[in-house]
Amino acid sequence: MFKQLFENFKNHHVAVVGDVMLDTYWWGISDRISPEAPVPVVALQNKESRIGGAGNVALNLASLGANVSMHTVVGTDEDGLLLEMMMNDRSINTDGVWKSPNRMTTNKIRIISRSQHMMRLDREITNDLEKEEAQRFIKKTIAFFEETPPHIVIFEDYNKGILTQEVIIQLIAYCKANNILTAVDPKRKNFFAYEGVTIFKPNLKEAREALHVTDAEPTLENLKSIHLLLSMKLNHEISLITLSEKGVFFQHESIGRIIPAFIRNISDVSGAGDTVIAVAALVYAVTKDARLMALIANLAGGMVCEEVGTVAIDANRLLDECLQVLTDEAGSGGHTDG
Repeated sequence: MFKQLFENFKNHHVAVVGDVMLDTYWWGISDRISPEAPVPVVALQNKESRIGGAGNVALNLASLGANVSMHTVVGTDEDGLLLEMMMNDRSINTDGVWKSPNRMTTNKIRIISRSQHMMRLDREITNDLEKEEAQRFIKKTIAFFEETPPHIVIFEDYNKGILTQEVIIQLIAYCKANNILTAVDPKRKNFFAYEGVTIFKPNLKEAREALHVTDAEPTLENLKSIHLLLSMKLNHEISLITLSEKGVFFQHESIGRIIPAFIRNISDVSGAGDTVIAVAALVYAVTKDARLMALIANLAGGMVCEEVGTVAIDANRLLDECLQVLTDEAGSGGHTDG
């Protein structure tokens, strides 16, 4: 079952729309305080650049073997060129990337010593695309979809200005009109703009804050209530809510369930949400099975937390773990759903 599922990934096109960024890591050693100011001195030894933000979602999909296209706006700077080259090297189609002279490519620079983050420097523009730019981006994206229709579109929102309400509403309308599945990893600013999506994947904190239910404990009853409140505003099909160390909750129609996380040696949670939405969207596009989607996405999200920094899921390792720990669960239907 799982081997065939993973084999089918390569027959599916997933489009990722959203805020791409460059993750830069400076690694070094810090063993003294600067005489100029009360700050640590880091002797830099190595520099590494990684694909981040929505690009990390695309990277996870490519690592799983899917056909992936990236749709975003970057600057005409060196960081944008580097990102495009890195994505092409990982078999991510960048024909949907638009280079705007009015934007700056987001670069998050992390300085790390002895596996500890010493500082982060953000180089970015977070203003929304201007109306004319937004329309150009929408037309460019739809033109790509007309030529190469995706099986599912993932909206990856990092509040960097690419996913304006105009972009969101028009692209979702296009997808609905053309029977294209959609999945969303939202942020607070446009949280309720994604009306009519297929899969809505906030984390619990985001859902609580958006609905003003900050005191709700993550019980099955409370999570079902959150799904109901979300569906009244969004009219979406599936809620997939990540619960940090407690796992994930999903609800599709009347079936809702908490899937507990597996015990892991957690090193870094950054990028886990990217992996969850990538795996969930791809599995659902192939199977239309919300429960199986949540099971595999939960497993994958925990796996990447064992690595430092944003890393893509290892498809072979994920398949091995599915075969080891999910075979009975997937085959039997697992515990009784509420």
